[in-house]
Amino acid sequence: MCVPAAMAASAGSSAPTPAPAPAPKPRPTHGVLFEAVRVFDGTAEQLTEPMQVLVVGNRIVQLSAEPIPPPAELELTRIQGAGRTLMPGLIDAHTHVMYATLSQQAILTSDLGFLNVAATKAAADMLMRGFTSIRDLGGPVFGLKRGIDLGLVPGPRIWPAGAFISQSGGHGDFRLPTELPAAPDAFSFSERVGAAVIADSPDAVRKRAREQLALGASQIKLMAGGGVASSYDPLDVTQYTVPELRAAVEAAENWGTYVAVHAYTPRAVRQAIEAGVASIEHGQLLDEATVRLIAEQDLWWSLQPFIDDQPSPYAEGSMNRRKQLAMYAGTDRAYWLAKQFGVKTAWGTDILFNAENAKRQGAKLAAMTRWYTPAEALRMATADNAELLALSGPRSPYEGKLGVVEEGALADLLLVDGNPLEDLSLVADPASNFLVIMKDGWIYKNSLTSPDPPPASPRADSPESR
Repeated sequence: MCVPAAMAASAGSSAPTPAPAPAPKPRPTHGVLFEAVRVFDGTAEQLTEPMQVLVVGNRIVQLSAEPIPPPAELELTRIQGAGRTLMPGLIDAHTHVMYATLSQQAILTSDLGFLNVAATKAAADMLMRGFTSIRDLGGPVFGLKRGIDLGLVPGPRIWPAGAFISQSGGHGDFRLPTELPAAPDAFSFSERVGAAVIADSPDAVRKRAREQLALGASQIKLMAGGGVASSYDPLDVTQYTVPELRAAVEAAENWGTYVAVHAYTPRAVRQAIEAGVASIEHGQLLDEATVRLIAEQDLWWSLQPFIDDQPSPYAEGSMNRRKQLAMYAGTDRAYWLAKQFGVKTAWGTDILFNAENAKRQGAKLAAMTRWYTPAEALRMATADNAELLALSGPRSPYEGKLGVVEEGALADLLLVDGNPLEDLSLVADPASNFLVIMKDGWIYKNSLTSPDPPPASPRADSPESR
């Protein structure tokens, strides 16, 4: 019988079989215990009495008025709240992080590498302002989101729409006049980098929506009416037809998610509602009948506190500035109508093209006391906005409940030096008033210790979110 050499060597060897290597010792789970904090849970009108809140991993596991004994095998960080306010991380329901801090000219003339560098800093700054989640409604943000989710750079959770979809001459058409008429199958710079896509038929809209979903969009964004930043379209124009809008809605619904539309006027919004969209963005020029229809259809109205209280990126007297002022003039009435008819109202900033305005993200939330109580405004920027994020259903990039402080919820938390239910202006100065900023159970800021530890973040080899 022929015996393979390896077997023969093994059979003739008297060397002992090596013992199996010992199993690696499991790493302790990290945890954070907030002690003696008064809690705004995302919905209540008042803070709780002093509580203890235990975070294990990325979840809130226990709230108690009594001392909480930490579980064994837990690497625990204790944070003495001393009666300060623990609240959910803030959520901005309408952002464009790729476009927030650069001028419009810089965005249209810079390569994508530079835009990503600027956006990486913008995202980190946003997190340090206490915004732990954002709904990004247009821009080439997929790469930035992936880097944040892998822990390569700090930043908020991102619900991306990808490129916004626009008709020719619509709010998302940033081609130069010299590029029109466009050659067949010619793609503009904005299209090539994934910022905006042009689609002029139901089939084209359907294709572009499917492309964004394939790339990881959690919702689809269409331009359904005129806008301020665009050069071709007056504010009052209606864009797209019902069949075109419906094509995007069908594509999104087939993926278990929804369409949000940019629109200001009654005609644009009514057409979008007929097509089946789920979220109206802006709407500052709506009339009473259209707002009543939004309420009857139980749709979301994502409003922004657009008032003339900040530097404008547009020159006085320019067409864009005139459109901006006309839109600003409708903001007070829009919020009044939203309250009158009990519309599900989301809060966002839609900051564009201005680094100084981006720094005022929290101030835009504080400005909501012009129309709402501090508790109402904070509920909108936490629990209510989280409900809108959940509308993405299975396309949501993150599993778990946000916008609340309750057992089982994701640990996105802020420790505030003061009571924002009494003084909402606290959120306008996050550097001074947000003492602890936590996202997904990791502490990114803790000014109660000295010196500040480096931001903790997930390891680069942690599982990647979609």
